[in-house]
Amino acid sequence: AGFGSLMQDVLWCFSQVKGTIDTGVTEADIISTVEFNHTGELLATGDKGGRVVIFQREQESKNQPHRRGEYNVYSTFQSHEPEFDYLKSLEIEEKINKIRWLPQQNAAYFLLSTNDKTVKLWKVSERDKRPEGYNLKDEDGRLRDPSMITVLRVPVLRPMDLMVEATPRRVFANAHTYHINSISVNSDYETYMSADDLRINLWNFEITNQSFNIVDIKPANMEELTEVITAAEFHPHHCNTFVYSSSKGTIRLCDMRTAALCDRHAKFFEEPEDPSNRSFFSEIISSISDVKFSHSGRYIMTRDYLTVKVWDLNMENRPIETYQVHDYLRSKLCSLYENDCIFDKFECVWNGSDSVIMTGSYNNFFRMFDRNTKRDVTLEASRENSKPRAILKPRKVCVGGKRRKDEISVDSLDFSKKILHTAWHPSENIIAVAATNNLYIFQDKVN
Repeated sequence: AGFGSLMQDVLWCFSQVKGTIDTGVTEADIISTVEFNHTGELLATGDKGGRVVIFQREQESKNQPHRRGEYNVYSTFQSHEPEFDYLKSLEIEEKINKIRWLPQQNAAYFLLSTNDKTVKLWKVSERDKRPEGYNLKDEDGRLRDPSMITVLRVPVLRPMDLMVEATPRRVFANAHTYHINSISVNSDYETYMSADDLRINLWNFEITNQSFNIVDIKPANMEELTEVITAAEFHPHHCNTFVYSSSKGTIRLCDMRTAALCDRHAKFFEEPEDPSNRSFFSEIISSISDVKFSHSGRYIMTRDYLTVKVWDLNMENRPIETYQVHDYLRSKLCSLYENDCIFDKFECVWNGSDSVIMTGSYNNFFRMFDRNTKRDVTLEASRENSKPRAILKPRKVCVGGKRRKDEISVDSLDFSKKILHTAWHPSENIIAVAATNNLYIFQDKVN
């Protein structure tokens, strides 16, 4: 099925679910980020317990064609541990905020993971041979008595069971006063940036003890603070360009060639507010929770509480497309404010050809919008309809009045079940959806 007419031609079917049984959910098991690597062969998840789990796509088998490209656990490792800042008397959570893959250069894989304060570069590599026949050590690794060595041996490599090792290669710490919300790898693959509420730092992969501050919006008097940085990302092709979004619903495009400190933006994207829609919650729901460049680099996608917007880099005054994710919640903003759901940070992703966008909602619903046909669909990630190869049925939410058999009332939505993190395979119709402690993987139905 082509990407262009996704809603018409593609039937999404359940592929698999990874996670624990819902009855024993602990806070540490909740998935906090999901990311495919550049080929889509690997899928990484991070959780609130500081763990990173990497899934690898199985090769297609002629004997089991129905297990087409399933993802199985490849490596699991503890990326971050809980820490305590004694100077500020603050606990630093181990929760993984973001994972970003580096393009593969050799047999090993590299990824960045970050919690609130520290970014780490991990190397994930395979080992299927081990050296044997040392002269100074026995097979258990103990040192031998030199006086007992009478024969010179040549060490040899022996086959062993495949072992996947994750080793930390770099630790980038002590550069952020506030919580890191974004990391983004530059297209030069030599640098990356990390963003917190008030600053964005530029790092070189080879230098861990020094970073370069490229954005600083901290006012001299913190009482004058009016907005914070919510997300940031590098342009996919131009290493000098990046964008960052704010809690005021604005996006700034910066060019690092202009000045060392990019406090002055090159472009400023903001949609004028409709006075008729102004309310107590306007500022809160206009805060942008995620910003993503399209693969082509021509567009920017932003997610606020109720909508997804697509911006053309050449038009700053308004978005070219606006999609309502869950407009039926507009009447529920008061109760959503009381239970803190209004502060949830939903992410958004493009498909491989930038023709379809996906983002999450409540009740384990997630939404897809086809930019070409203007169709949209609501799907649900749940264990009840997660039989292998089961085709997902579109869901509908009704507001008041009579409810049809296949619809769900807005009053019966479960706001504790939320899809905040999703990922789309870079070239195929395969999606990963994180629902609390479960990772759902769906793919298009092959006839």
